[in-house]
Amino acid sequence: MADNERRCIVYIEDDQNMIDLVADVLARDNFDVIGALEGHEGVALAREVKPLAILLDLMLPDTSGWVVYQLLKQDPVLRDVPVIVITARGAPIDKILGERIAKVQAYITKPFSTKALRDKVKHVLGME
Repeated sequence: MADNERRCIVYIEDDQNMIDLVADVLARDNFDVIGALEGHEGVALAREVKPLAILLDLMLPDTSGWVVYQLLKQDPVLRDVPVIVITARGAPIDKILGERIAKVQAYITKPFSTKALRDKVKHVLGME
């Protein structure tokens, strides 16, 4: 994959401003971020575009982010797509549940720095 080739990431997040912000930040590294405002919509979108990674908020209007995560991991097309949780749930127990129990590839707590986001995405995708 050439450095100038665009790479798709799906972001399942109920705040359009957050989707826009993350899209702007990751565009610097040639990622195209496509947003979905609800969990089930996000799963369908991910099936359609087959992204390199999925960014997932845990607090969604239609269902829990953890339910969405389970749907992604049970889907034969999406099960191997890395999932990065981006959430306001920053308690240590939430992070432990995400990283050690659910086995998400990364857990980012809002607010976050743009550098931390870019570094984490590149690390998860093996592009460091």
